[in-house]
Amino acid sequence: MTGTRLLLTVALLCSCTQLLADANSWWSLAMNPVQRPEMYIIGAQPVCSQLPGLSPGQRKLCQLYQEHMVYIGEGAKNAIKECQYQFRQRRWNCSTVDNTSVFGRVMKIGSRETAFTYAVSAAGVVNAISRACREGELSTCGCSRTARPKDLPRDWLWGGCGDNVEYGYRFAKEFVDAREREKNYAKGSEEQARTLMNLQNNEAGRRAVYKMADVACKCHGVSGSCSLKTCWLQLADFRKVGDLLKEKYDSAAAMRISRKGKLELVNNRFNSPTQEDLVYIDPSPDYCLRNETTGSLGTQGRLCNKTSEGMDGCELMCCGRGYDQFKSIQVERCHCKFHWCCFVKCKKCTEIVDQYVCK
Repeated sequence: MTGTRLLLTVALLCSCTQLLADANSWWSLAMNPVQRPEMYIIGAQPVCSQLPGLSPGQRKLCQLYQEHMVYIGEGAKNAIKECQYQFRQRRWNCSTVDNTSVFGRVMKIGSRETAFTYAVSAAGVVNAISRACREGELSTCGCSRTARPKDLPRDWLWGGCGDNVEYGYRFAKEFVDAREREKNYAKGSEEQARTLMNLQNNEAGRRAVYKMADVACKCHGVSGSCSLKTCWLQLADFRKVGDLLKEKYDSAAAMRISRKGKLELVNNRFNSPTQEDLVYIDPSPDYCLRNETTGSLGTQGRLCNKTSEGMDGCELMCCGRGYDQFKSIQVERCHCKFHWCCFVKCKKCTEIVDQYVCK
């Protein structure tokens, strides 16, 4: 009997350790600032061994491309900000809970929200690396080498220094997907379903950046006559990428794993998702109440809009629990005047406003 208990205890400890290990993510690079490689003294502990959340494959890539890590961290940070903006009026608002797992246990569930988080994070890396190439920050890439668009007028020059989206896409695919590709789960298992889900959403995020990149041009000529134009490839504002991925979130496809080890639609009446679409395998948890098991933080204490009938309205945000009213003082710039030359001077105005928080 004692031996059986010992085996059970060891098994539980192993599963808990694995759960904690899986909870760690490269997203933590956003929470723990990465120092530039030149900041490390020769002979000191390498930068890669000090970074939390990397899988073995990602750690190897870190050793090969140390200068990239700063920008992966920036990409992750921008992704978290965008996630929080897109879900600011939702019950789940992309809150970060710690510096290691970042979003906590809620990411263990293969929900729509998890799908969006993976997609926007992958997009953030493509965005940051592509921009760093253009700015000459990375030794392995430079300006974009994209071919001249066929529909560009003949008298317009194709050149300048564009964002290197091709390199950003390739590197992000290699780095972000490394964690998933290291796993070797049984065909048709729930674990394999989650791996395939993550890979699909990573790809959708990368493709969103690639798709949104567009031609930008600058005029040349005497007195701005624009007799000549130089054009290049430029990344879209990351907010537009976030907007696109939010639309993909709203239309995400519910999937399940087949015996053959492939994701298939739960409901065949819908069209199969393309590589640009988000997919999920689990229903979303109840975000109304705090739940340590699912990782839901609940909506108690969240600000709500008393007059709105949308998700940010007190009725929906507070899940029918009601809300409390309080008054707060807001300070704003007001009575601004332009003074010659050339500055604007404003006064500070205070206003007492009513605010509402969920019970």
